[in-house]
Order: sequence, then structure tokens, then C-alpha cells
Amino acid sequence: MKCYRCGAELTEREYCPNCGAGVKVYKRIMSLSNRYYNEGLERAEIRDLSGAIESLHQSLKLNKSNIQARNLLGLVYYECGEVVAALSEWVISKNLKPEDNAADDYMDLVRNDPSRLETFNQTIKKYNIALNHCHQDRLDMAVIQLKKVLSMNPGFIRAHLLLALLYLNNGNYAKAKTEAQKSLKLDTGNVMAKRYLKEAESMMLPSDAKSSEEKENTNNDVVRYQSGNETIIQPVRTNVFTRSGSIWGIVLGVVLGVAAAYYLILPARIQSMNASFREQISAISEESDSKSAKIGEYEQQIASLNTELEGLREEVGSYKETENTGSAQGDLMAAVSTYLNNPEDMDTIETQMNGIDFNNMDGGASKQFDDLYNAFMVLVGEELSKRSYNTGYEAYRSGDYETAISSFSKAFQYDSTNVDALYNLGNAYYESGDTDNAKVVYDQVVNDFSDTKSAGSAETKLAEINNASD
Repeated sequence: MKCYRCGAELTEREYCPNCGAGVKVYKRIMSLSNRYYNEGLERAEIRDLSGAIESLHQSLKLNKSNIQARNLLGLVYYECGEVVAALSEWVISKNLKPEDNAADDYMDLVRNDPSRLETFNQTIKKYNIALNHCHQDRLDMAVIQLKKVLSMNPGFIRAHLLLALLYLNNGNYAKAKTEAQKSLKLDTGNVMAKRYLKEAESMMLPSDAKSSEEKENTNNDVVRYQSGNETIIQPVRTNVFTRSGSIWGIVLGVVLGVAAAYYLILPARIQSMNASFREQISAISEESDSKSAKIGEYEQQIASLNTELEGLREEVGSYKETENTGSAQGDLMAAVSTYLNNPEDMDTIETQMNGIDFNNMDGGASKQFDDLYNAFMVLVGEELSKRSYNTGYEAYRSGDYETAISSFSKAFQYDSTNVDALYNLGNAYYESGDTDNAKVVYDQVVNDFSDTKSAGSAETKLAEINNASD
């Protein structure tokens, strides 16, 4: 433990051996912070996530620089489905301790997987839509949205609890009990889930007991009573008149029930169903109009692409009539020719385009070459960029930074909007030791893509490089 004033290593004495500051209370506070951290760790190991969050908050109140407690709190939030809260804790941890911090690995695990990050974003959006439906008293629509949320992220505890509450409100106690039990499997100490489970069970037990008793009496057709220490079982005496009377009673009850349902319950139910159907029809109509507008846009894009394709065919024809000895031009011509003959053969097109490097072209590229290249990238640039990015990402994970740099460069060359390729190119330069090129790439990310999350990450990397150089 180090002194809070001068940073010297403390001993067992109640004052600092270097500056003489009193550290008795300080040691007590640090000890309590570590104690709460250990308590939170123990609770997290037995999946008492709510208790773990409470203990870790207490630890951070006593020592906000407790990096282990903050990182563990982020992991607990992540396990609860609270991705935004988890990232917030890891970012604070990273700012408090820039070097040798496990928060880097946790954040990279989330940010370097765009599909997982998009899933989390969609989950949060749909959950907020469900809350909005609840506020507007559209509970059926809220249930539908929450089911979609849980299909995308089954570990989202708040979604389970809200769905259980909606089931309780609708009188569907069996499903409410199921959702509460799922929440308790994820978080064994969740007080709200226990309350919902208790409420559902209390509403289910009386009817279950009554139906069980009636079934037993019907099947056995006997009467049981106690006489001293003995249980007397006596058959029920029935005759034709009593049996027929019970039958007529059942028939009369059914008739009265049908009449009550027809005159009292059915109209209100029909009105409620009509209101629900009108809302669903309105939502479907809006979605249909949106899809029709998108189809119109796609048709215009297809017509534009067909026009560009015809232009490419004519331009390729003119290229075939002239002799061209440059290897880059030949590779581009071969790729375009392959696309015109077989647009699905992206493997061959990618191999042919790999030979084109603008930095190694003698005398630079001609205007005709640039026009043909740019037009061709409109058709295949996005697909080629994805392929090169995947190749670079696998090489980066395996430590082959040279291949990663080449692939990420190609991915950004094919699609200048692929900010993930540009940011990971900077990471590959950084990991390979080429900090100069890494700084250039990170600067480009910050300047050209300032409104993205990658820009914030690039600024952090630049600060690390500058701090290391100082």
C-alpha cells in the first residue's frame, strides 16, 4: 500500500515513513474497500449479481481507484445484459490506469465485433420501445417487443423482470412465475424477481388446491372422515334421482354461464380485441408504406447500377481494342472481364484485384484507369472490402501483423467508408512496433470519422503513444 500524499510504500506504522502523514484512517478505508471487493467477488461466483453490484458500489465509494472492483463491476453489468453500464465502468478504469489494464481486453472484445455490438444496440432500442408501449398502455405490444429482446439477449435481466410484471398484470401467473424463475437463475439474489415469484405463487396456489380437491373427490366417489384414531371411508350413496339432479344442475350452470358470457363478458372482450386489431393494422400499414418506399429506392438504385454496368461494358470493350502493357491495368481489366462473365465469382475477382497497388504504379494511374477503377468499386468495392477485412482480422488475432496491415489497407482502399478497417490498420501498425504509421492512421480516423466510436478509441491510442514517447 502506498501513501496517499507522497506515494511512498507504507509500513505497519500509523504514519508514512517518508512524509510523516497519518495513515491510520487511510489504511482502514483501503482495507474496507478491499473487503467489499472480496465480498462482491464471492457473491458474483454464486451468481448473486444484485448483491455483487451492491458490494462493489460500496468498495468504489471508499476507493474510486480500486481498478479490480471497477473491472469486476463492469463484468457483472455485462452479465446482467447492461452493456452500456459495463462499458462506462471499463472506460473509467482505463482512464484511471492506462497501462496494463484488463479493461482493454474487455472493451476490445465488445468493440471489435461489430455484429455483437449491433445486437446489443438493437436490444436496448427494442427494450426502450417496450417501455414506451407500457407508458402508453399498449401492454400487448410491449410483451411482443420484450420477447424479441430476450430472443436476441436471453441474459437481459431487466427484460425478464418487466415481462414477468406484465404477465402478472394480465393475470397470466404461470408465465410470470417462469420469467421470475429465469431471472433468479441469472441472478440468485434479485429481490424484485423473488417478489414477483412470491406474488405469482400466491395467486396460483388457491385455485390449484381447489381443483386438486375436486378432482380427488370426483375420482374416488367416497367420503372420508376421522373417528378417533381411525380414518373412515364411506361410499357416497347415489340413486337415479340424485344423479339426474346433478346432471340438470350442470346443464343449467352451463346455460347460465354461456348467457353471462354472451351478455356481459363477450361485448367488452370484442371491443378490446377490435381496439388491439386496429392498432396492429395501423402498425402494419405504416411498416408496409415504409417498405414500399424502400422498394422504390432500390428500384432506382438498380436502374442506376444497370446504366453504370452498360457503361462499364462499353468501356471494357474500348480497353480490349487498345494494347496495355501495365500489370495494374491488366489486372483491373481481367477483374472487370471476370465480373461481366460471372458476377458471382468473387474469389477470382479478389485474386486479380490484389495485384493493384496505387503506391507502386509507375508514373501514376491514368484518368481512364481511375474512372474504370472507381466505377468498378461501386459494384464490388463493398464485398471486396468485407473479404479483405475478415482476412486482416484473422491475421491480427493470430499475431501476423504484416498480413493484417496489407489486408486492412486493401479493405480501406476498396471502401473508403470502412472505419473499422482503418482503425484496425492503426492497431496492426501499433502492435507491430511501427508507431509512426500508427499515429498517422489514428489521426486519419479522428479527423475523417470524428462522429464514430472508433474516433474515441483512436484518441485513446494516440494518448498512449504520446505518453510512451514522453
